[in-house]
Amino acid sequence: MNPEIKTYHEQQTQEDQAICEKLAGVIDRELTEAESKVWHAHPVWFLEGNPIVGYSKQKAGIRLMFWSGADFGEEGLNVRGAKFKDASVFYTSVDAIDEETLKRWLQKSREIQWDYKNLVKRKGVLERLK
Repeated sequence: MNPEIKTYHEQQTQEDQAICEKLAGVIDRELTEAESKVWHAHPVWFLEGNPIVGYSKQKAGIRLMFWSGADFGEEGLNVRGAKFKDASVFYTSVDAIDEETLKRWLQKSREIQWDYKNLVKRKGVLERLK
């Protein structure tokens, strides 16, 4: 595991740490080609420099966010971004994480991508990559 991400986990409560470790484990196993790092203060995985998936501690729990998740067609990703193509789900216990569902979302994150890497260069206009 990326040392920065491990440090992020260690700063969480015991339950949130368990959630984060489960998420990171599945993401690392499924997105083996991804680069991971702490970006904007929370763990994020990138494919070819494009942010794909990440999570953060928020009041409602641990928020798992897919940058292009709004186009996955998945009911479970029920928190949608107002401005971009992101979609999220909140976890308050490690038992709530369905690993098969998470794997399906991660597979879709490879197949369905919007170009966030060049968002600033394109002055806020998103283009579909895959």
